[in-house]
Amino acid sequence: MGWDGFLRLWCAAWAAVALAGAVRSLAGATKAQRTVRLAGRIREVGEARHGAPRAGGIPLVVVYRDPDSGREVVVTDDEGRGETVAAAWAGREIGVSHPRGRPHAFGFADAPQPPSRGLAGPAGALLAAYAGLVALAALHLGWPWALVGTAGPWALSGLWHLPAAVRDRRARRERLAAMDAVPGRVVAVLRDVRTDEDDGSTLTALTPVVAFTTRDGTAVTAHCTAHLADPAGARGRAVTVHHTPADPAEFTLDPAADRRSWSRDVAVHVAAVVVLAATAAAGAVLLLR
Repeated sequence: MGWDGFLRLWCAAWAAVALAGAVRSLAGATKAQRTVRLAGRIREVGEARHGAPRAGGIPLVVVYRDPDSGREVVVTDDEGRGETVAAAWAGREIGVSHPRGRPHAFGFADAPQPPSRGLAGPAGALLAAYAGLVALAALHLGWPWALVGTAGPWALSGLWHLPAAVRDRRARRERLAAMDAVPGRVVAVLRDVRTDEDDGSTLTALTPVVAFTTRDGTAVTAHCTAHLADPAGARGRAVTVHHTPADPAEFTLDPAADRRSWSRDVAVHVAAVVVLAATAAAGAVLLLR
């Protein structure tokens, strides 16, 4: 089979996968649609376990109400189910999910999640089919089609999201200027060890955990993944934590570094849009010749 046949088969296969996923979504049969998503509240935060993995490194007791029975369910999570809750305090609202009819098969998320139609998989399959179509166009109509078909949509997407990125940076700078500064302490360093299957090397990821109390008396325990030198030996170190009064989960140890980082992010976004647009325009010019 030549490249032409392979690409046609690729497009047909992924289009079939996308269609099947869309039909399952319309029928309400996707895993996401069979998952109950609701809001829970942290009742108790356990002591961070020094040297434990990131998942479950901060034990939580969470309470939520089962929508089917109406009963209050209290669960203890010290294994890290679902997404890792990176910042925890008593009374914080978080997301809880579980298969319908199985409230104790729960998973957590940093925030309550809206209902999902389970279209992420079909969308990914549709993107793979589109990539095959672009390759087919380049094969039959000339390689400039690859430039237009690949860079053009990404440039339009980046341009569409650019105003929101600028507004978000502006809002974050305003929140940064209004942050409270309180004393904190690194109470543990979580450790995740992974072995590379290819060469057998060991990769270690360290996540310091900082504890601080807001001005209104809320005791917060949170992962601190940036602006901390020598994280391996950070346990017991005193730090100054700058946090948003309305949401202690939004905090930093170095406001100036965050400000510079956000400025770079917007600059990179603009540069990426310009490069992609120029690439798509170059492909269009070559096609018109």
